[in-house]
Amino acid sequence: MITIHPYRPEDRATCDQVYFRAVREGASGFYDAEMLAHWAPEVAPADDHPDKLLDQACWVSEDGGQITGFMSLMQDGHLDMAFVLPEVMGQGHAARLYDQLLAHARTVGHPVLTVKASEYSRRFLSRRGWQHERVEAVTDDGPDCELNHMSLSLADPGPKA
Repeated sequence: MITIHPYRPEDRATCDQVYFRAVREGASGFYDAEMLAHWAPEVAPADDHPDKLLDQACWVSEDGGQITGFMSLMQDGHLDMAFVLPEVMGQGHAARLYDQLLAHARTVGHPVLTVKASEYSRRFLSRRGWQHERVEAVTDDGPDCELNHMSLSLADPGPKA
């Protein structure tokens, strides 16, 4: 049974593992090995890196006591992190996390959510009503890649005339 709970500092190491495996294994059908290694070069960040998820609204999914995924929303309404283990992809873990994130965004009054999504995430979000705005070519210190700028309006359209 899938359960959702708020992110806790003690979840960090396991969420780092989820991130690494989601990128290296789960996204392997969408990107080449060089891109995957650049995106997730190591299993866990160095201990001296601050835990950015503590400054975000973040939820963790579990099944049978095992962490299976996590999803986070920055204070400005930007969906930052969304990852699940490869073996649970397509089994509702990301959907449950997304539902929790969306409910939170509505509760705190975000009028619009934004994201810079991978191709894999673009598909997930498009099915949930997110609008594709543009593609950004990213050419930093690694291989070139493309990110999909997307948004979701949460504004109440008001009563219909």
